[in-house]
Amino acid sequence: MKRTSRDIRTANRYEVLRQIIAASPTSRQELAAATGLSLATVATLVGELLGLRMITEVGFEDSAGGRPRGLVAVHASGGALIGVDIAETYVHVELFDLALTVLARAEEDIRPGESRPEQVVGHVAAAVGSVVAQAGVEADRVLGVGVSVPGQADRDTGVCEYAPNWDWHDVPLLDLLAEHIAYPLYLDNPLHACAVAELWFGAARGRGDAVVINLGTGVGAGLVLGGGLHRGVSNSAGEWGHTTLVLDGRLCHCGNHGCVETYVGAPGIMQNLRELSPQSPLLHPQDQTATIAALARGVAEQDPVAVEVVRDTARCLAAGISDLINLLNPEVVVLSSWVAVRLGEPLLTAVRAAVARHALRRPLAATEIVLSPIPTDPVCLGAATFALEGALQSGGRRAGTTKRAAATDLHRRAVRVTEPGAALQIGSSSNPLPKY
Repeated sequence: MKRTSRDIRTANRYEVLRQIIAASPTSRQELAAATGLSLATVATLVGELLGLRMITEVGFEDSAGGRPRGLVAVHASGGALIGVDIAETYVHVELFDLALTVLARAEEDIRPGESRPEQVVGHVAAAVGSVVAQAGVEADRVLGVGVSVPGQADRDTGVCEYAPNWDWHDVPLLDLLAEHIAYPLYLDNPLHACAVAELWFGAARGRGDAVVINLGTGVGAGLVLGGGLHRGVSNSAGEWGHTTLVLDGRLCHCGNHGCVETYVGAPGIMQNLRELSPQSPLLHPQDQTATIAALARGVAEQDPVAVEVVRDTARCLAAGISDLINLLNPEVVVLSSWVAVRLGEPLLTAVRAAVARHALRRPLAATEIVLSPIPTDPVCLGAATFALEGALQSGGRRAGTTKRAAATDLHRRAVRVTEPGAALQIGSSSNPLPKY
């Protein structure tokens, strides 16, 4: 799509702020060198960010001679950002200051059978209200809420077009949330959120090309190409979890057979365990989190069943990663999300060994495979940066609401027809959800 001068200016402002957050305090000259923009352009953009109170002047650097350079730093208390990680089994919400330091956290469990849109919206609204109350921030300081939903998301309309694990089709998620959350809302998916988090603060920082593997209930690959997030033409890039690993293999929620996700996502790992040892005490049939935690403990204790399940899972994961290495030739492959965190170094070691047997020698020699070093929820962190990007574009004003509402009116009607009286009725007239 053709970019307007306003799009380019917003992107440049975003990049300058990103560099300031990453390296506060810093000078305009250092920002020009880091971004490749002219000093005059950087000076103008710094002036705009100062006007928005997102950064502040912090004095001058020491100089051995010549005119000392003025330094700027992020104005951490100049606003708050909220990141929402909607996963298949939980909703995790974090509130950040402008330095992207976590100030408050909240989590809501999504139990089996609670995946209807109105139920998920209820969990999100409750968790957002909780973090705002915990942090004690004023409403006008919240610049926006970035929302990550597993599946394919339309950023412009705020519609979750397809979430295979919940069988969601064309759900106007941001409009549903806007009935209960008064802050600006921005939608994307966890693949893109994790990739941005690694690009800003994690293992992809300073790298031109990276792949961030999201290992949870669902599986995907966020792509960093040429130093920036690669979204694809319809914001759908990264659906590596729905590429075929085994011809005519396990049935996937997407309707195909043998997808990567069916072997290395949390339900797939549970199936690996079930096939190897159906009566294993490590298996908690209705609890993904408990099963993965039990496997991690079992590996640490050298339980032979746990060791074999993790080794088999790593072999499947490595086959898919080898394809990505051969195809994209990245500098780093990052294992991220909760399954990777729980299984940790034993999974990483097994994956590295198996990738070495499958990937071509030359691209493999240039690629590191690492665990994510981000100590907080990378999806929440990445989602918060989407809110920051939106705030820079809108100048702090609520953007896109009218356009989104018009674009999703038909989706609302479709949801009403699908689930009469339920999809848009969140809470009840006698006990409504609070509006934050």
